[in-house]
Amino acid sequence: MDTSNSLNSKKSKNIFHQINKNWEELDENQKLILNKIWKVITYKWQLQILFNLPFLIWWALDISFTQVHQFDLRVINYLNLPSWALSMMGLSQSLN
Repeated sequence: MDTSNSLNSKKSKNIFHQINKNWEELDENQKLILNKIWKVITYKWQLQILFNLPFLIWWALDISFTQVHQFDLRVINYLNLPSWALSMMGLSQSLN
């Protein structure tokens, strides 16, 4: 059973709670400066972030799910590519 101490410790481990707590502890001058920095970064890089987001999601899936690689190999098998194309991709040994 969860006690009040264990519930508090779980709450403190939440990263968003920590960020919010740190933000609230800043004085108004620091908040103003960080807001300005954040606005410049997001204005200058919002298209770059938007364009890179699919690759970031693919990379996160690639790291966390090994089934992605198995799916890729199944798709390549279904394509019925000629052996010369598979050898150029370096997959001739793994698919035969």
